[in-house]
Amino acid sequence: MKLPENIAKQILADHQARPRHRGELPGAPHAALDNPGCGDQVTVWARVEDGRLAALSFTGRGCAVSQASASLMTVALRGKTLAQARELAAQYRAMVLGEAGDHGGGDPALGDLLALAGVGRLLARRRCALLAWNALDAALAAPEAAQTGTEVARTGGQGAP
Repeated sequence: MKLPENIAKQILADHQARPRHRGELPGAPHAALDNPGCGDQVTVWARVEDGRLAALSFTGRGCAVSQASASLMTVALRGKTLAQARELAAQYRAMVLGEAGDHGGGDPALGDLLALAGVGRLLARRRCALLAWNALDAALAAPEAAQTGTEVARTGGQGAP
């Protein structure tokens, strides 16, 4: 499934202009990643309670794609179980990377994330679209982050090849 281009542009413009869940979550595990190719920076905070993403937010700067992707991610994943979040993230990555595979590209379950379906045509945009998602992975993967709420990564997180 693919959204009409004008609707996709409206969704991206809206999330860039009025990002959802923007701001720090004090005490929550977080990870910061940079895209050295374009200078985008995203930090993602994730609070897990009872196996669910109870709170999810981001800060950062960069292009419309990286910032809209981060905003859309927080909306799509908040309240989901970790298993549901991983599955949706796999579907999103497959869509951005243009891989049909088991997850198919353009699954209607992606909702407004489908607005980013076309970015995969350009390698640089793939990295922008995946930056926040990779930061979320880093924040959730570090066991020390769950205990301390400290920053767990600050790297050139390039996203995807």
